[in-house]
Amino acid sequence: MSKKSILAILGSPHVNGMTAAMLDCAICEAERKGYTVTKINLYEKNLFYCKGCRACMKTQTCILKDDIQEIADFIHKCQVVILAAPVYWANVPAPVKNLFDRLLGTATEETSTFPKPHLQGKKYLLLTSCNTPAPFSWILGQSRGAIRNMNEFFKTAGMKPMGKVVCAGAANKKELPKQIVRKIERRLK
Repeated sequence: MSKKSILAILGSPHVNGMTAAMLDCAICEAERKGYTVTKINLYEKNLFYCKGCRACMKTQTCILKDDIQEIADFIHKCQVVILAAPVYWANVPAPVKNLFDRLLGTATEETSTFPKPHLQGKKYLLLTSCNTPAPFSWILGQSRGAIRNMNEFFKTAGMKPMGKVVCAGAANKKELPKQIVRKIERRLK
C-alpha cells in the first residue's frame, strides 16, 4: 500500500444499504484526495469466531488460519481505516465484533496494566447508520453504543480518530442525505 492508503471495511450485510452508501461516499472522496483505497466486505470474508485462546498475544496475529491474516496485513500497511457498520441493538453486527476479537494481538500487547497499543500513527474514521430516527437514536443510546464499541477498539490500538458520521433514521431514506455527504467529505482531510 502507498504512503496515502486507506483500508475501507464494510461491516454490513447490505451492499446497497445506507451504511454501504456512506462507505462508498467516503471511498470516492478519499480517491479524489489522492488516497489509494482497498475495500473489504466482512460478510464476504471467511472469518472463524475467536476461540479466546489468547495465543495472538504472543504471535501478534491470530493462529486460526482464515482471512484474518489478510485483513491484519492490510491494517499494518495502511495509514487510515474507515469502518462502516450499521447499528444492531445499540452495538455493531457480530462480524464486526468478531473482527475486533480476532485482531486482539494485532492491535495490542498485554501488560500488567492497560494493553500496549500496536497501531500508533494510524487514523480511523467511523461511519454508521441506524434505523431509529434522530434524536432518539442518540438519546436512547442506539448509535452511541455502536460508536463507543468501535472507538474503544481503535483507541486501545493506539489509533487517532478522524471523526464519526451517523446517519439516523436510515430505514426511511432513499439516498444518502446531502448533509451526511458533507460530513463525510469534511472528515477526510
